[in-house]
Amino acid sequence: MDPTVPNSGDHAASTPTNTTVTLPPLTLRDAPRLPASPSGATAVPNPISSHPYFHPPPTFYISPGDVSLRHAFFDLASGTPNPLVAYRRAGPRESLAVDPARARAALVTCGGLCPGLNTVLRELVVGLHELYGVLDVFGVAAGYRGFYGADDDHVRLDPASVDDWHKKGGTALKTTRGGFDLNKIVDGIVARGYTQVYAIGGDGTMRGAVAIFEEFKRRGLRISITGIPKTVDNDIGIIDRSFGFQTAVEIAQQAIDAAHVEAVSAVNGIGLVKLMGRSTGHIALHATLSSRDVDCCLIPEIDFHVEGKGGLFEFLYERIKKKGHAVVVVAEGAGQELIPRTDDQKREQDESGNMLFLDVGPWLKSELGRWWKREHPTELFTVKYIDPTYMIRAVPANATDNLYCTLLAHSAIHGIMAGFTGFVPGPINGNYSYIPLEDIAVAKNPVDVNDHKWAWVRSVTDQPDFLKP
Repeated sequence: MDPTVPNSGDHAASTPTNTTVTLPPLTLRDAPRLPASPSGATAVPNPISSHPYFHPPPTFYISPGDVSLRHAFFDLASGTPNPLVAYRRAGPRESLAVDPARARAALVTCGGLCPGLNTVLRELVVGLHELYGVLDVFGVAAGYRGFYGADDDHVRLDPASVDDWHKKGGTALKTTRGGFDLNKIVDGIVARGYTQVYAIGGDGTMRGAVAIFEEFKRRGLRISITGIPKTVDNDIGIIDRSFGFQTAVEIAQQAIDAAHVEAVSAVNGIGLVKLMGRSTGHIALHATLSSRDVDCCLIPEIDFHVEGKGGLFEFLYERIKKKGHAVVVVAEGAGQELIPRTDDQKREQDESGNMLFLDVGPWLKSELGRWWKREHPTELFTVKYIDPTYMIRAVPANATDNLYCTLLAHSAIHGIMAGFTGFVPGPINGNYSYIPLEDIAVAKNPVDVNDHKWAWVRSVTDQPDFLKP
C-alpha cells in the first residue's frame, strides 16, 4: 500500500470543513478622548502624510473601527461563553485631534530602575520631533515630585541630546519613589503649560496616572496623559509583557550559570540564586526554563515547606546524593510567610505603599546551613548565594527590549496625537492596542501554576509539589 494515500477504511482522515460559528457579544473597552477644543478647531492632517522621505501607503493608517481582542482563543463548546473584550488598535491615525505646533510634552520616569527606560525616553523624544514636529519636549527629573520641583528639574530634550541614551542603563532623568501630591503635580503641569504627559513606571505609577487623569477631567483641562508600563517583574496584566523583562531573563541566566559552576565545583554544593519577583515569579520561571541547570524553582504563586517529609530540604539532599550538587532559583516574594517577622516588620511599607519584603535569599541560605549541620553533621556542605538584582535592573536593554521600547513609545505618541488620553499602549496577543489606564492599574499578571508553562518547569526541574503530608 502506498503510505502517502490515506486508508479508505473506517479510520480514514476527515476532510476539512467550513463551519459558521456565532461568537459571543463584544464589549469595547474604549480609550478615553480629550474634550473638544473650545475654539472648535477642526482635525489636523497627520504630518506623516507629507513626510519628505517616507510616503505612507493607503493601509498605513489605523481605521477608526480597528479593534483587537483581549483573548485569542475561545471555547466554542462552552454553554455560557464570556463576552469578548476588545480594545482600540494602536497606531497612527490619518487625522489628528492635536495640533503638533501647539503641543508641549513632559516625560517622567518613576519608581525603580528597569532595562529600557532610556530607550523609551529616547524614542519618545525622537518620535515627537521627527514624526510629528513637536519641538517642545521636556524631561521631568525625580519622578512625580519633579512636576512641583525646581525649574532645573525640567530639561528641554531634542534628538541630539538623547542620541545615545538607548545604550545606557538606568534613567537619564533620575527617578524616585513616592512624592505623589496630586494637586501640586497637576498645578505644576498647568503652570508650565504642558499639554501631554508621558508617565513611565510600574503599577504604582499607573495608579498615579489614573489619579492625574481624573483630576484633569475634574478641572476640565485639555491635557493628555498616557502611561508606559515598566516592571522588570512582568506583573502588569492584560498586555503580553512589560519592557525590560526579556533583558532581565537574559541577565538572570548569567547568575544561574555562575551558581551552577560554584555548585558543581564544591563537595555537596548548592548554588542559590535570588531573582526579582515580589508578587509574580515570571523571571524565575523563564530563567529556569532557559537555563536547564536549575534543580528547583520557587515562586510566590506556590506554597512550600522547608523541613520534614516532602519538604524542600529533603528534596535537595536527595538531589545532591544523586548528582553531587543542586541549583535553586527563588523569586524574592517566595516563602515570605515562612520568614519570622516582628510586629514592626509587619507594618513596614516602602514609599510606594508596598509591604516591605524580607530577604528570602539570606534566610534560606542560613536555614539550609543550620538544617544540614543538624541532620548531616559529618558531611561537607557548601551554599553559594548570588543576588543579581541590581545588576539586572541597571543594564541597558537588549535588542529585543530595545525594539519593544521603540514600538511602545511610538504607539503612545500616535495615541496622544489622535486625541486619546488616560490610556496605556501595549501588545495584546501581539497586536498593539490602547487600554484604559484604570484597567491596567488594577490588572495583575500572576504565574498560572495550572497551565502548561509551569508544567514545563516541573518537567525540567523534576521537583515535587512540596505539599505537607
